[in-house]
Amino acid sequence: MIQVGEKLPDAKLHEYIEEAGEGCTVGPNSFETGELVKGKRIVIFGLPGAFTPTCSAKHVPGYVEKAAEFEAAGVDEIWCVSVNDAFVMGAWGRDQHTSGKVRMMADGSAAFTRALGLEQDLSARGMGVRSQRYAMVVDDGVVKTLRVEAPGKFEVSDAASILSTL
Repeated sequence: MIQVGEKLPDAKLHEYIEEAGEGCTVGPNSFETGELVKGKRIVIFGLPGAFTPTCSAKHVPGYVEKAAEFEAAGVDEIWCVSVNDAFVMGAWGRDQHTSGKVRMMADGSAAFTRALGLEQDLSARGMGVRSQRYAMVVDDGVVKTLRVEAPGKFEVSDAASILSTL
C-alpha cells in the first residue's frame, strides 16, 4: 500500500467531460495522473462504487458540501476515484451535483487503485475488484496524508476528517 511521503504512481484515469474545452472533447477523456498533480494540492478519495449507499449518501456529498472550505484551505482540486467507467462516473457526478467541485475520475480497470495497493476483491458480492474506501492529500505528486477505512467503516476518509488535517 502507498505510504505517506511516497510519490503517487503514474496511471491513466478517465473523466467524462460535459463541455468541450482546451484539449478536452465531450465524452470520456484520458488523463495521466503525473501530469494532473504537477504543482497542485489535490485531495483524492476512493470508494467501492458509484451509486452505492454510503458512497452516494455520505462520502461524495460531504466533499461536494465542503468544496469551498477545501479551496480556502489551499486545495486546488478534489477527485473522487472509483473502479467504474467514465460514463458511469459522469452520470453519478450529474446525480451528485459535483460539477465545479469534485472531479469524478474513472479507474475502470483498477490500474490506479492496484498501483496504490488499495484494491479489494468484492467478487463474492458480485462487484469484482474495487477500491477500498480511503482519502489522501497529495502535494505536487507526493502523498502527505493517507486515511484508509477499516472494512465496512466510514470514519476517517470523510470530508470533515480530511479538512481537519489541512
